[in-house]
Amino acid sequence: MEHVQWTVIAALLFVGALRLSTAEEEVLMNTKLETSDLKWTIYPQSDPEWEEVSGLDEEGNSVRTYQVCPTDSSGNHWLRSTLIQRRGATQVYAELRFTMMECSSLPTHHRSCKETFNLFYYQADSDEATPDHPSWMENPYTKVDTVAADFLLRKGGERKSNVKTLRLGPLSKRGFYLAFQAQGACMALLSVRVFFKKCPALTRAFSYFPETVPHTLVQQAQGRCVEHAQQPGAQPAPPHMFCGEDGQWVDHPTTSCACAPGYEPVDTDVRCRACLVGQFKPGPGTGQCRPCPAFSSAAVAGSAMCVCRPGYHRADSDPPEASCTKPPTAPRSIVTQINDTSLTLEWSEPLERGGRLDLSYAVECLRCGAPGGPCSSCGDSVSYRPAQSGLSARRVVVWGLLPRTTYTFSVRALNGVSPRSGGEPASESVNITTSRDVPVPVPDIKRSRATESSLTLHWQVPEQPHYNILEYQLRYCEKDKQNEDVGWRYTETQTNQVVLSDLRRATQYEVQVRARTMAGYGIFSKTSVFRTQPDDESHSQLMVTGVLAAMGLLLLITVIAIAVFCVRKHTRVKDPELSDKNGQYLIGQGIKVYIDPFTYEDPNEAVREFAKEIDVSFVKIEEVIGAGEFGEVCRGRLKVPGKKENYVAIKTLKGGYTEKQRRDFLSEASIMGQFQHPNIIHLEGVITASCPVMILTEYMENGALDSFLRLNDGQFTPIQLVGMLRGIASGMKYLSEMSYVHRDLAARNILVNSNLVCKVSDFGLSRFLQENSSDPTYTSSLGGKIPIRWTAPEAIAFRKFTSASDAWSYGIVMWEVMSFGERPYWDMSNQDVINAIEQDYRLPPPPDCPTSLHQLMLDCWQKERAARPRFAAIVSALDKLIRNPASLKIVAREGAGPSHPLLDQRSPPPLSACGSVGEWLRAIKMGRYEESFIQAGFTSFELVSQISTEDLLRIGVTLAGHQKKILSSIQTLRVHNKSPSTVRY
Repeated sequence: MEHVQWTVIAALLFVGALRLSTAEEEVLMNTKLETSDLKWTIYPQSDPEWEEVSGLDEEGNSVRTYQVCPTDSSGNHWLRSTLIQRRGATQVYAELRFTMMECSSLPTHHRSCKETFNLFYYQADSDEATPDHPSWMENPYTKVDTVAADFLLRKGGERKSNVKTLRLGPLSKRGFYLAFQAQGACMALLSVRVFFKKCPALTRAFSYFPETVPHTLVQQAQGRCVEHAQQPGAQPAPPHMFCGEDGQWVDHPTTSCACAPGYEPVDTDVRCRACLVGQFKPGPGTGQCRPCPAFSSAAVAGSAMCVCRPGYHRADSDPPEASCTKPPTAPRSIVTQINDTSLTLEWSEPLERGGRLDLSYAVECLRCGAPGGPCSSCGDSVSYRPAQSGLSARRVVVWGLLPRTTYTFSVRALNGVSPRSGGEPASESVNITTSRDVPVPVPDIKRSRATESSLTLHWQVPEQPHYNILEYQLRYCEKDKQNEDVGWRYTETQTNQVVLSDLRRATQYEVQVRARTMAGYGIFSKTSVFRTQPDDESHSQLMVTGVLAAMGLLLLITVIAIAVFCVRKHTRVKDPELSDKNGQYLIGQGIKVYIDPFTYEDPNEAVREFAKEIDVSFVKIEEVIGAGEFGEVCRGRLKVPGKKENYVAIKTLKGGYTEKQRRDFLSEASIMGQFQHPNIIHLEGVITASCPVMILTEYMENGALDSFLRLNDGQFTPIQLVGMLRGIASGMKYLSEMSYVHRDLAARNILVNSNLVCKVSDFGLSRFLQENSSDPTYTSSLGGKIPIRWTAPEAIAFRKFTSASDAWSYGIVMWEVMSFGERPYWDMSNQDVINAIEQDYRLPPPPDCPTSLHQLMLDCWQKERAARPRFAAIVSALDKLIRNPASLKIVAREGAGPSHPLLDQRSPPPLSACGSVGEWLRAIKMGRYEESFIQAGFTSFELVSQISTEDLLRIGVTLAGHQKKILSSIQTLRVHNKSPSTVRY
């Protein structure tokens, strides 16, 4: 062992590079800090090869290390640590520092020498390990990795140690053991440091996030607003951010925290500071504090607004940053001009407007008796033009003054803060006495007679002590049709009686009258209302005509309703496809047609029309199940009052979006909300009234169809696969009858629930994110991204997307389903796919594919789009297959169908064509089991050819489809009598 000891000492003197990271690490075990024996368990104990020795590290401290350099060829030497508590972490890291000798440099080189070792771990809730438990074999341990050295020690070479950091997990029990398996390596384990990563406490965007240990790929952490910061709304969603498994905070926090009123941000977006005395900040946000406006002050720090000084005020409509103002002074220099019963008042503006622009005037009228006697308000006895209050001009005309009467008129100046002053507004007054010759008002008008087109009216002659009334003037109009002088009709009479003719039948009229003397006209009397009446005979005829017309209209409506009911009933009996089993939707016959939301002038109107707004308090997000360009995809629960709680999928729009991004994001909801079908993904609703913006759909437990099929390769019977295809075709039939073209029909855009019901999804959003998709696309000559492998030729060349091009895509989906998620056209390039299709080459039938299904695929791939079957015909064809399962037992063979198949890439190569067992497994797409085959000892084709189902179960191949594929390839070798001994590798 001497050659190992000098390796240990040389490696301990090596100083490793410091690891720089913003993530925090919590150490669970570090052998460099141990001061006594580690006391780890060694196997086999009868003849141990691992040896614990002491050495010095780069700082001269004594450390304990383990070394092994087996002298025999057994090659299976184990070393197990003591129990390591995981402290709540689900993913931990093991940093291994070790040295390893090059096999060729060993004094006694043997064939079993290796330059790698294996790392395992075993979970336990208590320190249950003994020298014999758990068993010293791969199972029940969990393998982490086979570790190879980057630097090998050789005689006379550079002395370098290796540092490897490996991830362990997921962990679920209270602790775990590390186990090292050396199978012929000559090495020294210098130190082992076990730690987990956590995101450090972080303050950003005025939100504080505590230290977070990631339990998943992306762990959501809930935060809170920093001191003196707040979120708008009654029940805002708390801030949240995502902690990655590497201990790094992911992206920016989702938060609406902002500094509260009276506080301004400092240190960018970390904390909020109170405004200084004499400064203010009126609302929340990132704005800075400002000095108080004129005539106001802030006596304390942290003020949201400044208080006005005595005598100054702000109006209710004034913003907090507006200067304080005061009421205006009184108007000046009132000038009067009286003319019979009218008075004109004019005045000059006040000396002081109070610092405001919203200056207006109001006029008050008082009627007085004897000079020096009491005065009372004029009330409605006088009228003002243009108005009594709210005047912007400095002129008003007053009408309806009584003769021989003294009036006092006061003109007040007002602005927005006059009501807050607490006192009477400043005013200027003037006294006026009217002439004795003005006629007194006429008493109330009375009706003498009414006909269909005329009214006969009379009134009492007013008492006139010393002058005569020359004539009377009447004005009249239809009730509620007058607009000052517009709409009035006038007539004069010298008596106190008049006949108004040419009136409308059964119509109300408003009438006023006034008298004229030598001094002019008096004021009009109060308004009286009269109605023209039809005579009794015409009235009776009108009633009879109305009753007959109503009865005829009712009869016509009844006949039309019965006819429509019969036609619809006949149509439904004739075509049961017009309604589903539950009667939830109607299709075909133009009953319902898809409406493109981008045709709306305001796309938000389409969202309001087709998508239900959901209160954010009804939604509870449970976990993040994905993250993309648009934001996160989460699983959550929706509990609407009065309804059963159910799981939903939630798509969120990340912060910082533009209006176009928001419109594009919500367009999918505007489209999806128009569809109601059991094979179309159901829209639950949207949340647009709060942040983040969300789209809620039903939750599909099994995810996308392509990955679901790959995960369950060979697990479904042909009749189950046809049932899935029938559901997809039914959904596409519904879409085509609504005149909606999907454009991106593929297995990746079909979702599967727990009952294996397939539903069409992705109505627009994927196309906005197409450039970031992993699916290869081809840019056509007309622009835009197209998924070549699923798209019809005319859509690629001329961008002609129709239901017929969707039928082509459906044929590709059929091929994907029957091949359990195989990639269409395998690894061919996009251009090769286009060229092959143009030369009439088509995909061959997948393994064990029924002939009838492959023929239906070929029908969907007809070059002439008019020749392709409609989705109604596809549904009908699949229904016939389901009703006749025996037809599915006829399996398609190579060359089936009228079209030329592509080069057959379906059959796995024989064993003799492969250079190694791993190459053969990768060729039949079973490469995931390569390591399991090697560890189980099946390293040669001779052993592989004798493998059985029991052997496959022991190796770990549990899926029936995978077993069938491996055994089928081995059987091919046996049938052709190819001897494994002749295989060269």
